[in-house]
Order: sequence, then structure tokens, then C-alpha cells
Amino acid sequence: MTPPLAYWVDNLDPFIVRIHGNFGLRYYGLAYVLGLLAGGWLLVRYSRAGRSLLPAAVVGDFIVTTAIGVYAGGRIGLFLLYDGWRELRSDPLALFKVWDGGMSFHGGLVGVIIAVWWFARRAKIRLLHLWDVVATAAPAGLFFGRVANFVNGELWGKPSTVPWAVIFPRSATEDRPDLLVPRHPSQLYEAGMEGVLLFAYMQWRFWKTDAVRRRPGALSGEFLVLYGCLRIAGEVFREPDASLILGLSRGTFYSCIMIVFGLFLRLRPSKPLEMPAAGNAA
Repeated sequence: MTPPLAYWVDNLDPFIVRIHGNFGLRYYGLAYVLGLLAGGWLLVRYSRAGRSLLPAAVVGDFIVTTAIGVYAGGRIGLFLLYDGWRELRSDPLALFKVWDGGMSFHGGLVGVIIAVWWFARRAKIRLLHLWDVVATAAPAGLFFGRVANFVNGELWGKPSTVPWAVIFPRSATEDRPDLLVPRHPSQLYEAGMEGVLLFAYMQWRFWKTDAVRRRPGALSGEFLVLYGCLRIAGEVFREPDASLILGLSRGTFYSCIMIVFGLFLRLRPSKPLEMPAAGNAA
């Protein structure tokens, strides 16, 4: 299969270091590490500024808990929310083959919600508040993850002739060489929308307004609504990676559910929080 000329071909190596075969240190794994480190740095900063009830001293434990939630939820979600469950019929251990990669954002989100709920009960911190602080930091991880998707040459966009279109070799097979055409780099679109744009908005809301104290749950709701809308916009350019639901891509369908839940959180009444003074939350 010879790709058309005049378009950049995504032949980037997904491995930073390849140890053997399909096993090694990948940029996708690095993206998760960078996202967790960025989130941890932000949570410590929030605490020291007196804008978070999560003490800086336990941020490390909280990050480990959410990391487990992200990964477990992302892997399980990949098989339950998309078509990966078909693979489990022939290979029940596929869920545990982490070296093959594959994650679902919506599954990871559910995993984080459960992990934060567990931590909130254990640390006796108001759940809605913890969801709010996580929501303001999450877009950083989304940015790194989408860039890693581009490096991996996966989750490509629909065919396009725009000057910045990219050819993704994995988009075609021996049986369907006609699929090797220029496509939207939808991963980078999503990195800009779900990562940069959403991060800027959530940080503005966190630092420049009193929403985190006055309306616990409001920032979580806004994150869900905005992410859902931005994801739906991104799906316009993205090739569906699983069968449709009610004529909608999986990403669009699950994002609609997110938007409904986000509106509920944003509109529900909530009691204000008593926040610690800056510098006394460590």
C-alpha cells in the first residue's frame, strides 16, 4: 500500500524504549504519568493557597487512588462500552494485557468517580469538593493523552483534503487499502479542545471565582457539560472506532449522558464550604 503524496505520514514510533516485541516504555504511558504529575502539582498548589480541603500532605495518596481508578475504569470501560467485549469471548485474559494498550475515557471517568468517592469517605472530605478539584486538573491529563493518541497513530479522523490532513498507516488493512487516505488529525483537535481550552476555562473558574467554596459540585458539573460538548464537536471529525448507538458514535452517545449528569450537578442547590486559610492546609 503506497500512501498518496503531499501529505504528512504519521510514522512516529509509539515507544520511547522498546524492550522486547510489543513490550516497552511508550509515550502513551508517559502521557498518564505527566497527567498525574500535573494534577498532583495543581492539587498541592490549591491546598497551599487555601482553596482546597485536601491537605497537601495527602495529595500523593489521593493521586495513587485516582490513578488506580483511571486505569481500572479505562480498561474495563474499553471492553464494556466499546466493542472490546467481543474479544473477551475468544481471549478472556485480554483485559489484563496492559502492554497492548487501550483505554476508554468514559470508563476512566467512572473509575475516577468511584475512587474519589472512596477517598472522600476515608478522609472525611466532602465528595463534591473533591470532584471539583479533580475536574479543574483533569484537562491536563486529557491533553497529554490525546497527543499520545496522535503519536500512536490511533483514533484517527475522517477522510479530508485540508492542507494539514495526515495519513495514518494503521487506518488501512490489506483487505481495504482504499482506506489509506489523508485524514483529519482529530487527536490534535481534541487535545486543543478537551485539553488546552477546557483547562484554561476550568482554571479561570477555580482561581477567578468563588465557585469552589460557594457552590460545591458546580465546577464538576461544568466540566462534564463542557467536556461532553467539546467531545461531541470532536466526534464530527473523528472516524467512529466502534459500532454506532442509535445512529450516534459511542463518544457522542456517552457524552450526551455526561451532559445530563453535569447539568444536574451544576443546577442542584449546594451548601457553601468553610475553607482553610492560605498556607494552613499542608
